[in-house]
Amino acid sequence: MSAFAASRKALTTSPIVAATIYVGLVVVLLFAVATSITGVVGQRDEVASSATMLEQLEGRNPAAVRGPPGDVTRPSGSAFLEGATVTVAGAMLLQRVSAAVTKFGGNVVSTQLDLQGSQSRAGFLSMIASFEINQSELQKLLYDLEAGMPFLFIDQLVVQTPLIASGTEGGRLRILLAVSGQWPGAK
Repeated sequence: MSAFAASRKALTTSPIVAATIYVGLVVVLLFAVATSITGVVGQRDEVASSATMLEQLEGRNPAAVRGPPGDVTRPSGSAFLEGATVTVAGAMLLQRVSAAVTKFGGNVVSTQLDLQGSQSRAGFLSMIASFEINQSELQKLLYDLEAGMPFLFIDQLVVQTPLIASGTEGGRLRILLAVSGQWPGAK
């Protein structure tokens, strides 16, 4: 009998070796089961989190969207430009941008509304505003326009710095700002 055959016979007939292999297989099986259960629990938590976020986005859970009482960090109002006609919605867009510029100490020089121009996308109203504002207030204005309601998008921003004589500070920036917002159409 060869050495291989002898060692094979010893392994197959030894109860200690058989018990060790059995215990090893049970440990591997338990590890596989534990890993699978952990994966299923993790996926269940992700699904629950996604469902909660979906409810908040769809507005079915308004208390969760608004946050705790006294929380003023979340804007209120409609996400779309409101108005029975495209002209009224355009006027609301002009009013929203002009009010924001004035709120931060700016001076509106001119505005132009583009209701159906070549630049506007389907369902969006666009406007161009020319105004003057202090440099320190520009970032606050842009944040207010993009973070407030209705949702507005900054399409273009052109900044012209003032000509400053030597020895003087300050001066207001001249801004050309293209803004668009979505109008859902007449209801």
